[in-house]
Amino acid sequence: MTRVFSGITPSGHLTLGNYLGAIRQWVAAEQPAGDALFCVVDLHALTTEHDPARVGRLSRQAATLFLAAGLDPQRCTLFVQSHVDEHTRLSYLLECTATDGELRRMIQYREKAAKAEASGQGVRLSLLTYPVLMAADILAYGTDEVPVGEDQRQHVELTRDLAVRFNQRYGHTFSVPKATVPAVAARVMDLQQPTSKMGKSAENGAGIVYLLDEPAVITKKVMRAVTDSGDDGVVYDRAARPGVANLLDVLAACTGGEPEKLAARYTQYGPLKRDVAEAVVELLRPLQERHAELAADPGEVERVLREGAGRARALARPVVDRAYRAIGLLAT
Repeated sequence: MTRVFSGITPSGHLTLGNYLGAIRQWVAAEQPAGDALFCVVDLHALTTEHDPARVGRLSRQAATLFLAAGLDPQRCTLFVQSHVDEHTRLSYLLECTATDGELRRMIQYREKAAKAEASGQGVRLSLLTYPVLMAADILAYGTDEVPVGEDQRQHVELTRDLAVRFNQRYGHTFSVPKATVPAVAARVMDLQQPTSKMGKSAENGAGIVYLLDEPAVITKKVMRAVTDSGDDGVVYDRAARPGVANLLDVLAACTGGEPEKLAARYTQYGPLKRDVAEAVVELLRPLQERHAELAADPGEVERVLREGAGRARALARPVVDRAYRAIGLLAT
C-alpha cells in the first residue's frame, strides 16, 4: 500500500483553498489507517506571532472540519502534531542534515520574513527551520506520497533532498516521498487579489471564502470578486486574466468540469459569478452541517485525536529510533 501523509497549520480559519487544494484530496486518498495519516500541524503555527488560546481553538476546529469533510478515523489516522514527540525528535537530526543556504532559499520563508521585518517584528528562528520540521513530519512515517497545494511543493522537494542526503551519509533509513498536486484548483487565489493565494492568515478576509462562512456571505464575496478588463468575453487565461481564471478554476473544481470548456458557456461575468457562488455554497453545505453535529460533541473529536496519536506514535517511533542509531546516537 502507498503511505500518504499531509497536514494543515492552524494559523487561521480553514478556507475553500484548503479544501479544494488539500482536504478533498485526503478524503479521496483514504486507505487503511496505517497508510493514510492526516495531521493538524500545530507546532508550525508557533513560527510567527500568535495568540496561544486561538491556536488551541483553531486546532480543534481544524480537526473537526477534517472529520466533517469526510475523513473516516477507521480508514485513516487523524492526529495533532504536538501529541507525537517523534516529530520534534527527528526534526533535530534533519537540522543536522540541512544547510542554512537551502532553508533561506525557501520562498515562504523569504515572504514571511520580509513581512515580519516590515511590521517591525523580529524573524523567529523557527520560521527558518520549520521546513525541516515539516520534513520530519513526513519522513517519520515512511511516507510515499504527500498531497499538498502547489505552494508547498518546494518544501516536499526539500524533504526529498534531506531523505536522500541522510540515506547516503548514514545508510538507508527513509523512504523518499513525492508531492501529489490536484490538476484543478491546486492553488485557489484570493478573490480580491487573484495573483495571491487564498491564505488562512490574510489580513483582509473580503477575498477569502472560509469553510464555515454562511451561504449569504459566500455569495457576497464571490459576487464582489475582482475580474479583469477585456472586450473578448469570458476567457480562461491565467496570465492575462487571473481573476476570471480563478473563478473558472473554482467552478471546475466544484463541478468536475474543465476551466477552458466552462469559459465557453459565458459571455458576461455576472452569470459566471452567480454559478460559482451557487456551486461553492452547495459544495460546502454538507460539510457545514456535519461540522455543526461534531462541534456539539467535542468529546468524540478528542477521542479520535487521542486514538490517532497513539497509532501515529507506534508507526513513527521505529523509524525515528532507526534514524537515531544510524546517525550515531546511543540507543536508550
